[in-house]
Amino acid sequence: MSSTKFLSNRSSSNPQVTLSWQQLHSLIDLPCAQDRDVEFTGVSSLEAATESQISFLGNSRYQSQLKSTNAGLVLVPVGHCEANANSLLLEVENPSAAFAQIVDFFQPALNSFTPGISPAAHLAEDVSVDPQEVSIGPGAVIEAGASIGRGSVIGAGCVIGRMVHIGEDCYLHANVTIRERCVLGNRVILQPGVVIGSDGYGYELIDGHHQKVPQVGTVEIADDVEIGANTTVDRARFGCTSIGQGTKIDNLVQIAHNVSIGKHCLIVSQAGIAGSTKIGDYVTIAAQAGVAGHLEISDHVVIGARGGVFKNLTKAGAYIGLPARPIAEEQRKMALVSRLPKIVSEMREMKKKLEETSS
Repeated sequence: MSSTKFLSNRSSSNPQVTLSWQQLHSLIDLPCAQDRDVEFTGVSSLEAATESQISFLGNSRYQSQLKSTNAGLVLVPVGHCEANANSLLLEVENPSAAFAQIVDFFQPALNSFTPGISPAAHLAEDVSVDPQEVSIGPGAVIEAGASIGRGSVIGAGCVIGRMVHIGEDCYLHANVTIRERCVLGNRVILQPGVVIGSDGYGYELIDGHHQKVPQVGTVEIADDVEIGANTTVDRARFGCTSIGQGTKIDNLVQIAHNVSIGKHCLIVSQAGIAGSTKIGDYVTIAAQAGVAGHLEISDHVVIGARGGVFKNLTKAGAYIGLPARPIAEEQRKMALVSRLPKIVSEMREMKKKLEETSS
């Protein structure tokens, strides 16, 4: 139980490590046509980088910083030809993705994997787990019939309910709760405070009292999903609430019972999706947007911040506003609304002239 591995491509965090020109190209899978006698010692932002560090231009908003940066090397998009006297420029297809690989080289993931089960954890006798292949922190509670795949980390204070299945290489940060019979695929990341499988919000008004409707379904989360801190995913009334492969969900999001979310969606902080709504693949729901229940959202839809969706969105595209409309339509409306004070003023002038004429 003393061996240690890191959730990154390197096993050492030696602060003196350097990256040569050829090593850099190999790391980001870029052909090296000409070698240079340079070495880099780390990474930083354009604003803060020094001549021995690497930075990147991932957003045109930071173009002005590119001109003044002291970085030794800046990763820029292909076709970016702007001269910069202070830095070398290296063209790559995706500067942000390439930079992430370099960051991982210099700074291995802080969350290390040390196999073993803390003596302060409590596991039911029939939990399916190999102590040599998982890491379970102090205060974790794992109930009867649960199973945990190899390489998975269960952080301090997590509660794993009865018959829960957790796949391989998952990372549950502190105080995650997964209730009974829910299923996680492989490489799922749950940030602190996530709750999976809480009861759906279902009541019937009977004799003047709200009576709870039993919520007996589950939640199924596919591979490579990440869910942000304090987000909740409710279990289905029956059947399952599902989240598709590769979907990334931000902090403080509410996903209600029987919701189905497709593959590779992005759902941003404080968004809410009401019960039984079906979300397609590659959908983006921006911050504080709300989607009503029993709707269908097509693939490749983007719902803008604070957008409110009350009917099906059957065509790919961007929607904004409350209620959410196609972005071009809503922008025309907003432009007209902005002209209202002027229109009112002109109408008052016309009325005044008519009154003067008639008198």
